Amino acid sequence: MNPIEGHLPTRSPLHDILAPTGIVVIGASSDPTKRGYKAMVGLVKDGYKGDIYPVNPKADMILGIKAWPSVTAVPGNPQLALICTPAATVPALIAECGRRGIKGAIILASGFAETGEEGAALEREMMARAEAHGVRIIGPNTSGVFNLHHRINLLALDNVKAGDVGIISQSGNMLLSLALEAQHNGQVGFSTYVGPGNQSDIGFNDYLRYLGEDENTRVAALYVEGFRDGGKFLQVARDVTAMKPVVVYKSGSTEQGQKAASSHTGALAGSYAMTVDLLRQAGVSVVQYSDEILPVAEGLGLLQKARGKRVAVISDGGGQATIASDRLAEAGLELAELSEATRARLREILIPQASTVNPVDVAGSTDAHPSLLATCMEIVAEDDNVDSVFLVGMFGGYSIRFAESLLGDEMRGAEAMVDLSRATTKPLVIYSLYTPIKPPALRRLHEAGLPIYASIEQSVRVLAALGERGQYLAQHRGQAPETAVESKPALSALFAQAQAEGRDLFEYEAKQLLRDHGIDVPLELVVRSEEELVEAAARFRGAAGDTPLAMKVVSRDILHKSDAGGVKLNLLGEQALRQARAEILDACRAYDPEADIEGLLVTPMARKGVEVIVGVIRDPIFGPVLMFGLGGIFVEILEDVAFRSIPLTRHDACSMVEQIKAKKVLSGVRGEPAVDKEALVDLLLAVSRIVEAYPQLSELDLNPVIAHADGYAVVDARVIVDRARSTTKADEEADI
Repeated sequence: MNPIEGHLPTRSPLHDILAPTGIVVIGASSDPTKRGYKAMVGLVKDGYKGDIYPVNPKADMILGIKAWPSVTAVPGNPQLALICTPAATVPALIAECGRRGIKGAIILASGFAETGEEGAALEREMMARAEAHGVRIIGPNTSGVFNLHHRINLLALDNVKAGDVGIISQSGNMLLSLALEAQHNGQVGFSTYVGPGNQSDIGFNDYLRYLGEDENTRVAALYVEGFRDGGKFLQVARDVTAMKPVVVYKSGSTEQGQKAASSHTGALAGSYAMTVDLLRQAGVSVVQYSDEILPVAEGLGLLQKARGKRVAVISDGGGQATIASDRLAEAGLELAELSEATRARLREILIPQASTVNPVDVAGSTDAHPSLLATCMEIVAEDDNVDSVFLVGMFGGYSIRFAESLLGDEMRGAEAMVDLSRATTKPLVIYSLYTPIKPPALRRLHEAGLPIYASIEQSVRVLAALGERGQYLAQHRGQAPETAVESKPALSALFAQAQAEGRDLFEYEAKQLLRDHGIDVPLELVVRSEEELVEAAARFRGAAGDTPLAMKVVSRDILHKSDAGGVKLNLLGEQALRQARAEILDACRAYDPEADIEGLLVTPMARKGVEVIVGVIRDPIFGPVLMFGLGGIFVEILEDVAFRSIPLTRHDACSMVEQIKAKKVLSGVRGEPAVDKEALVDLLLAVSRIVEAYPQLSELDLNPVIAHADGYAVVDARVIVDRARSTTKADEEADI
């Protein structure tokens, strides 16, 4: 095992609830079909060392333990109550628990907000009682809790063992699936499990902080259907992932996606892809499939991280070496380039037919000497170009496939691999065909803390998670988010005026916002009359003649100017401007006769380049989120975009530019020059700072931004105003 970075130095109140010295079971029962019976069995059978107080007015003893008629009658100092009674009884019981000094309550019952308004009213009553009496709530509608290191097993699961994987799951069946998988695996154990249920009080962020603090947890694994407060979760995740790995399987899309988006960014926000990007920004390892949760959690728990993404593959079969190479490339990993010295050492011990380029194919060299695989692993692990070592093939099965006499040599190879794992910080990951039958050599490796997998795909996902985590830790140390700029009174006044008039910022106002905060915006003029049109034509007439111009309608009522015929391009001279003005006004009046037309925006045509989009949305779950991708008309067609939570670090901005699939276009294709990526990074950071300074900004679309080899040009800008929010950031801070 590689050491973890550490534990969070804080101690949340959840420790008293999830590791209590006394537990009250309200609704304890002798009926095996009841949850109150299962909870009692779990506590008694697992040997809970604290005090157990069954509460049932109709029983004197339950499972040999004295029962009490009410919570009030319970002696001692219990810290946790498990409520196994129907939903309607819960509010009164919560008040009784509070008066008794009980700090936390687990509520198993359903029938609350998940059932409709009547249930929601009951949940509100429950929370009012909880807040009045100082009781923290787990659930309701929860599958329960266990803390195996404290012998608390309120689910009475008999197929789980204590270990270092902490689980938070909104699905009880998902927990059962993981427990059965761990039982089959034989080596994976759990520290704490919590079913968050409705998260009426305690949410994912609270549970994750607890696991980050818990000394018995090396890795946190979460199954999430929906976050209650995504912003807080991301903050906690950043703190925890700096100490230990966090694995998340997110089902579906963001629970409260944008229902009525008014911008390109709004249309794409609230997606599953956005959630994944934001989680990864916080250092979370996101798995795509449910059968990856436990393998990745186990691998990260044992190995923690890799220095980078360069993998050396050692295989005893060419076909599997090829498959491994394909999967590694698909996962964003790379085959390490072995040094000549490393290859020379390999040639000394392998037969001539073997390949010593990566992937290393031993080509029969190990048929009679399987321990040679361990020697190969040691050699490549010493290469400075290698970050992780991946053994692929039939190790563990040589004595089965060829001859029983090979078992001794195979066990010697296993011991050598164990020694290597303790001597190196580079992860050793092993895939074997024989993993399902657990031969002695593989059992020895697994017992020693080497992860053994039954598929190349699972192995590669673990290697990817290790590389991603190592890079995240290296890149984010010392990286601070960009600080917000100070809001400017004149710009705050623009927002106030727009709010008063019930509109969004006009394009020229949006560009003024950008320009005043250091973003490069081309010169533009608003034309409201024939006289102003003549002045504009003269203003843009240079020594070389007329400059090609663009003309766009400015109207609070016309959101998509092109759809309304409100855009004319490549206009040369005053006459062309006059004609374009007339045509735009006619088209827009036909499109919306009631539209209030402020005027026409005239600006020079942008030089040819690569169209990108920069957008911002205030997501209802995660707060302000920035988007970057290929722009123009293709943004919603291709959906090739990257998301990050605001505020950004410089690394966040750089990674956005490098993440999109169309990044090759930014690097120059078909003779076109590469764009200035650093200028785009600076633009993203500038937008991040602006958004923090103006809370009245609800959405922002810069589409397109034309990226050039020597900078960029913001061609179109939209700022959607939050009609209900009128205070500036400075005002908010003054009120706090």
